[in-house]
Amino acid sequence: MLNEGDKAPDFELPTDTGKPLKLSKLKGKPVVLYFYPKDDTPGCTTEAKDFSCLVDAFRKEGAEIIGISPDSAASKAKFRKKHDLTVQLAADDDKTVVEAYGVWAEKSMYGRKYMGVERSTFLIDKAGKIAKIWRKVKVPGHAAEVLDAVVALGR
Repeated sequence: MLNEGDKAPDFELPTDTGKPLKLSKLKGKPVVLYFYPKDDTPGCTTEAKDFSCLVDAFRKEGAEIIGISPDSAASKAKFRKKHDLTVQLAADDDKTVVEAYGVWAEKSMYGRKYMGVERSTFLIDKAGKIAKIWRKVKVPGHAAEVLDAVVALGR
């Protein structure tokens, strides 16, 4: 289980644009990694739209935002286009990154247990260390709360 202060596990994943994204290449700027269960579902769409609405404010702070789920890069491209999203989306179809960050977990719905992504966000500082972790995220107001943390990190 990762904790605040730990070095963020590096990764390289395909994105919705078809270009690979390597976390270590973003060193020197704050990075928001938000993990979500599935493209184009109600909560995940709201979260992606909320981050997209604030993308200019995040960029003003020099921060990158990356949404990660186990869906394919093609699914991400369709999701981005359908909802006019402005955040980067990365495909973790083999689930190595969700497992490395400890967000691939047993979940329960209507008494049925299954494995899935636990909605979580990690704020990584300029040095590549985890500055803040939000687990079991509730979507309303979350993107604004993360932005506040990014602003505080820059002070």
